[in-house]
Parts: sequence; C-alpha cells; structure tokens
Amino acid sequence: MHREHPNDPLHGVTLENLLTVLVAAYGWDGLADRIPVRCFQYNPSIKSSLTFLRKTPWARKKVEGLYLDHLHRPNP
Repeated sequence: MHREHPNDPLHGVTLENLLTVLVAAYGWDGLADRIPVRCFQYNPSIKSSLTFLRKTPWARKKVEGLYLDHLHRPNP
C-alpha cells in the first residue's frame, strides 16, 4: 500500500518491520493482550500474522495504531 504523505510516520515502514518492532517490544503475549486476534494468540509467527493482517484491514489499523503509540511512548 503506497502512502501519499511523506510526513506520515508509517511512510516507508513495511508491515513486516512494524510487526517485528512490536513483537520485540511486547512479545506475542503482549500483542495478544492488546489486540486479541488468533494470529497473535495461537502458534504466532510473523508469516501467519502478515497473511492475516494483509487480508484484514480493521486488524491492520489496530496494529498500526499500536505501533504509532509505541513510537510516541516516552522512554524510561
């Protein structure tokens, strides 16, 4: 999906990179707690999650929102 605004914080970030950052930050259990979808709850993997998120716009929006929240979270 091509974004039109270069000031968009998601511009140039692939879904795989976004998901990798979130898994590193929260783990699969943390992702499942925040966004309760099967691809995060049962035998999670990057590949299965990418397949699901590419086909499910509402879930992708939630993941993108969590990523943006993570980016704007103050570092301890």
